[in-house]
Amino acid sequence: MSTRRRFSGDFKAKAALEVLRGDKTTQEIATRHKIHPNQVSTWKQRALEG
Repeated sequence: MSTRRRFSGDFKAKAALEVLRGDKTTQEIATRHKIHPNQVSTWKQRALEG
């Protein structure tokens, strides 16, 4: 059984900024960091909210 991965605020912010820049798609960023695309989208939404 594996443990949950925890991501720092800095990591989340960097991933969200990558999506917001528009250079790469959410899927590409998620694949590179080995996380689910929905997680990247959630971080993006939170970054846009404040």
